[in-house]
Amino acid sequence: MRLVHAKNLTKTYRAGDVDVPAVRGVDFAIEAGSFVAFVGPSGSGKSTLLNMIGCLDHPSGGALTVLDTDVAKLDRRAAAEFRGKNIGFIFQDFNLIPVLTAYENIEYPLIMVQNWPPAKRHQRVTNMLQAVGMEAQAHKRPDQLSGGQKQRVAVARALVADSKLVLADEPTANLDHDTAYRILELMKKMRGELGTTFIFSTHDPKIMREAEVIFTLEDGRLLTSKNHE
Repeated sequence: MRLVHAKNLTKTYRAGDVDVPAVRGVDFAIEAGSFVAFVGPSGSGKSTLLNMIGCLDHPSGGALTVLDTDVAKLDRRAAAEFRGKNIGFIFQDFNLIPVLTAYENIEYPLIMVQNWPPAKRHQRVTNMLQAVGMEAQAHKRPDQLSGGQKQRVAVARALVADSKLVLADEPTANLDHDTAYRILELMKKMRGELGTTFIFSTHDPKIMREAEVIFTLEDGRLLTSKNHE
């Protein structure tokens, strides 16, 4: 099953009087349940692609279908609703809310987007804390956690609402080698248990080795795609 399909997808930004192309007519398809990496130098269009797939940015042209929805046609409100119900995000700087505990950070999407009742929220958050091995740190704030622990919370937050798709923008960039490896193993475990599709933007060889499909970008163009055996 195709989860994401792009055809002649473009994105151009306006800088003063100049049009700056960030993505130039790319075509690709991503299957459900896969581990996929977009790779390439800084400025190649990796993050822009993730932002369009995640409905954080709107395509300038072409077609983009995510979960059988033509996201290029969604207005801002519809895009936000679709994103909240279907897509999780993991960032290199974690993006946790500083004043909330680990438990509250994971719970946040269930309150703000999903509006789950309290008992259901508690059960789900508790299960996610256990799944990522953070039960003992549930009531600690981000400034009391290590980088690896913060990223574990970010993974749990991305998955707590049963997101079918998780977009990870350089998720291991601020982690040491061993911690990055453990986070990758955690994401593989969650993919196996939940069937979640993970799409990465990365420079990290560890992620590239684990990815089943690698798309290589340069100057906004898709140069190659490679399927790992």
